Amino acid sequence: MSEMTRGKRKHTATLEVQLLREGIVESSHHVRAVVSDHRGRVLSMAGNGTENTFIRSALKPFQALAVTTTGTLERYNLNDRDLAIICSSHQGTIKQARQVFSILWHCEVDPSQLQCPIPPGKQSPLEHNCSGKHAGMLAVCQQRNWPLESYLQRNHPVQTLILSKVAELLGMPAAEFIGARDDCGAPTYLMELDQIAYLYAQLASGSSVDMERIVRAMTHHPNMVAGEGHFDTELMRLTEGELVSKAGSEGIQCIGRVGEGMGLAIKVGDGAKRAKRAAAIHLLRQMGWISPEIAETLAETYMSLGSFKRLEVVGELTML
Repeated sequence: MSEMTRGKRKHTATLEVQLLREGIVESSHHVRAVVSDHRGRVLSMAGNGTENTFIRSALKPFQALAVTTTGTLERYNLNDRDLAIICSSHQGTIKQARQVFSILWHCEVDPSQLQCPIPPGKQSPLEHNCSGKHAGMLAVCQQRNWPLESYLQRNHPVQTLILSKVAELLGMPAAEFIGARDDCGAPTYLMELDQIAYLYAQLASGSSVDMERIVRAMTHHPNMVAGEGHFDTELMRLTEGELVSKAGSEGIQCIGRVGEGMGLAIKVGDGAKRAKRAAAIHLLRQMGWISPEIAETLAETYMSLGSFKRLEVVGELTML
């Protein structure tokens, strides 16, 4: 990882998220976390920050660079709500599905071109949580006159473009990335956790007009990024533009401190969603990225699991 620098310590104690039933530990999850700045310096960590994991849907704001850097937004008169849904893992509500449809309508692409699956119990791929990302890829293909039917293939120009943007941000050759299919069929990539934190530090730094627009879209329209009651949406709503947040499946949670050029990446070893949210609240409180009042509000929703159960996080980030 040529562009990143690290402290002397490569391994520190992991965090442990415990499920307490009336104060007695019933289950536990082990969590790794890394904080990086926009220069690639690892500031603090818990666990092994160089261990690989798939970035999953936390890649979406960077996949959206294909849209912001090609003139696609301007060509089809797409707005920040469109860009927010392109970065989203949405819930398939009517408003969210309509926003995806609007993107395709503006660029004259039929919704049948979407190759994300139809979710169980739903009627259309527009309702899939990755449909915004797919619509963005199709919009770029339409703008560049690239084939639509093969847009998910790793050697397709739109996927090559996306990978080149990520590779440039990390300062490493695109050929070195290991890719695999995400559940929606699009490529995702294996990265070290400190690389993921570095990506989010750059996203939040304000040093790039294109990434700054992505952050603005996500923080101004958080209801498009996830949905009512979901962690990314609620965190961005409560912090009013100070934090940009994007989750990924299998225990990935990423947060950038807007304007400060710092990024936090979290990975839960067993992939538990409840643990990544609890760890995020705990670490954001530790670092002072959220106020005690916001931490308490989030904890009431995501760490208090009923009358008899709650989550508790044991451990801290180690400064490097």
